[in-house]
Amino acid sequence: MLRGLTTVTLFADDVTAARNWYAELLGVEAYFVRPTEGAPAYVEFRIGDYLHELGILDSRYAPYGHPDQVGGAIVHWHVDDIQASFDRLLSLGATVHEKPVERGPGFVTASVVDPFGNLLGIMYNEHYLEVLRSGTGR
Repeated sequence: MLRGLTTVTLFADDVTAARNWYAELLGVEAYFVRPTEGAPAYVEFRIGDYLHELGILDSRYAPYGHPDQVGGAIVHWHVDDIQASFDRLLSLGATVHEKPVERGPGFVTASVVDPFGNLLGIMYNEHYLEVLRSGTGR
């Protein structure tokens, strides 16, 4: 039924500022912007080994409004060096949600709140690397 991650959507009151922040973090520019003229309402990046989509939508279009508190599901993105990635996120203005925690051998998670109020998880995950090496992630 669930075949794979398509798009993770984050929300921001200032999509331009969020686009710039994520471009700095990811080292790539958004490949999709709507509208193409004026301030964007939505931008999208393709990132990672499988070119997953990370979208940023203007908070005005959030289906249930933008929550006042951070919470809900955490999407964890694989990183090769959890501490260096965590430190970089903090240096770019994110705040600590949960410091790095070893969940078991080969599994370390951490999470931050980006400057726009979104929860962003990172994880060193042995299973991810196994799938990547095997080529079965298609």
